[in-house]
Amino acid sequence: MSIRLPTDYLAYMQHREPWEGFTQEGSEPGYVVLWSLAQIGEFNVDVEIKKYAPEFIGFGGNGGGDLLAFNSDGAVFLLPMIGLAPDEAIRIANTFNELVARLVGAA
Repeated sequence: MSIRLPTDYLAYMQHREPWEGFTQEGSEPGYVVLWSLAQIGEFNVDVEIKKYAPEFIGFGGNGGGDLLAFNSDGAVFLLPMIGLAPDEAIRIANTFNELVARLVGAA
């Protein structure tokens, strides 16, 4: 299965890549690192996401051991770096735009 990057994410990242910052207080994931579009392929290969979690594509992290990843529907998940266990992924937003609404100073 090959996951495509959502169009809302691609449009956002055209002018704002890479990005680091925080989500609003009390919202997931807290700290956010959005990889540049050029880094996505390389970083996903490095962590072997196609082997261990093929239903996801990573696009960033939380600085604390979790990947930010999209599923095939474009929902945003926190996926543990250790083990890349899809059954332990936590849905934190239904869309990338929903996540962006929580980013401090990034809209």
